[in-house]
Amino acid sequence: MIYFLQMVILSVVITLLLYLAWIGVPILYGVPWVPTRKDRVRKALEMADIQPGDVVYDLGAGDGRVLLSAIQDFGAARGVGIEISPAHCAVGRIRALLRGIKPKVQMRRENFYRADIRDADVVFLYMTSGIVARLQSHLEEQLKPGARVVSIAFDFPDWQPTNFDDNLLIFSYEMPPQPGGLIAYLAKKA
Repeated sequence: MIYFLQMVILSVVITLLLYLAWIGVPILYGVPWVPTRKDRVRKALEMADIQPGDVVYDLGAGDGRVLLSAIQDFGAARGVGIEISPAHCAVGRIRALLRGIKPKVQMRRENFYRADIRDADVVFLYMTSGIVARLQSHLEEQLKPGARVVSIAFDFPDWQPTNFDDNLLIFSYEMPPQPGGLIAYLAKKA
């Protein structure tokens, strides 16, 4: 009976630690994990106009779902996930392995504010408004002309989108971005 109780306690502790790693680490960095719905992923990747040979980055990649779709459904050559949580990185790597595309997917455990993303053709992000604003200068410094950025839920305050889906709240941009923000974009469309 004591052995059984020890095993139950050990199982509870392990489960709690895994839960904390899954939920807690992203929250510590100010980005709670919120999985992106499939319809939003598909629309965002369509708006990014992924071409064969493109390298797609997902900043705050979570479990890698965006990268897997970019490669399998849209023909991207390679996907790079930048994720601070080791648990999410591990799950993303396992998912890529199980789908047979592990050589095309790289999950990097690092802070996306410091990540080298210069080889990106497409950058995907689903962040809060404060993080999007903080990322703006990093993306401007690192991304090459013609690179595309798609953002779910929040726009870049100083950039004019090249496309906007008001139903799913998805913004797309092309580097270098045009100044003016969403209001300038909507004024041109009116």
